[in-house]
Amino acid sequence: MLIIMKIGLIGLPSTGKTTFFQLLTGTDSSQNKSEANFGIAKVPDDRIDFLSGIYKPKKTTHATIEVTDIQGIQPSTTAGKSSSLHFLEAVRQVDALVHVVRAFEDDNVFHTEGSIDPYRDIEIVNLELLFADLAVMENRIHRIETSKKITKENQQELELIRRCKECLENEGLLYNMDLTQEERQILKTFNFLTERPLILLINLDEDQFISGDYSKKDEIAAFARDKNIPVIEVCAKIELEIGQLEDEYKSAFMEELGITETGTGKLARAAYDLLGLISFITVGEDEVRAWPIRVGTSAREAAGKVHSDIARGFIRAEVAGFQDFKAHGSMQKLKEKGLLRLEGKEAIVEDGDIINFRFNV
Repeated sequence: MLIIMKIGLIGLPSTGKTTFFQLLTGTDSSQNKSEANFGIAKVPDDRIDFLSGIYKPKKTTHATIEVTDIQGIQPSTTAGKSSSLHFLEAVRQVDALVHVVRAFEDDNVFHTEGSIDPYRDIEIVNLELLFADLAVMENRIHRIETSKKITKENQQELELIRRCKECLENEGLLYNMDLTQEERQILKTFNFLTERPLILLINLDEDQFISGDYSKKDEIAAFARDKNIPVIEVCAKIELEIGQLEDEYKSAFMEELGITETGTGKLARAAYDLLGLISFITVGEDEVRAWPIRVGTSAREAAGKVHSDIARGFIRAEVAGFQDFKAHGSMQKLKEKGLLRLEGKEAIVEDGDIINFRFNV
């Protein structure tokens, strides 16, 4: 199984975080009290479903992402004191964060802060991540400044970390800083939490979902715009109901509620997009498969995802755009119309390209 992205679900206790983990992965982690639970989520892709309908393969494989359900964060009691080491270590293992925020009202589900205020909760978690990064920065600055010899590299690192520290002190995110590739590479060694891309997942109750309104919605929208953070609004209760329905009834239920795509589907795709991932597709009677790659991947590099021998013996790639295939219905018709491209090893793969690799080893 090819997995090139890991996302972590974070949030305060009793937000519905574990429910979304179960919805995404089909794994029940509610009885597991360890610091983190792991599962695999399928990235929805209508193109794969369409092509499977055409080829009727023995196997259909969607792109997947690894999801970690990280133990509910316990807010610091002292300013500047970060969360538990277990939480911070789990967060450092993922590529992107999904903050599950409670907006739903339910007297039977206790809130650790004593009231429902999603904007306050976003700020609490944001500050926890910020404090953790500041602690690492202050320690590194102290070590460089007190060392007997400061090299040119140390001085460049010191100036970079001071800039980053100023960003955090102004409640910014390292992810949004205008940094060079070289500077980003330096920061990777510190594994800063606020450098990870972030998605806000607002968990609504049924009434809020239908009305489209909930407490502090405008404040959250303004915060997200300022910080360049995607926001997804989902109702865990409705998602659970959809998941329990037979396939033949799901569409009717979703249409009745005006839902074009499940919230968990939106989340999986948003996480997939957030780190600049696309899919190319291979087709045949044995398997129709989505292959996740980074934006800007060459044809030869893409071939290597399928098998190293294909990359080593790469001759050319026969490429069809998905929309062209959908419009004409077969590779033969695309050939007749001159829409089947022959690409060399340096050609850049586009999202949705259907590729047949020619190779010789």
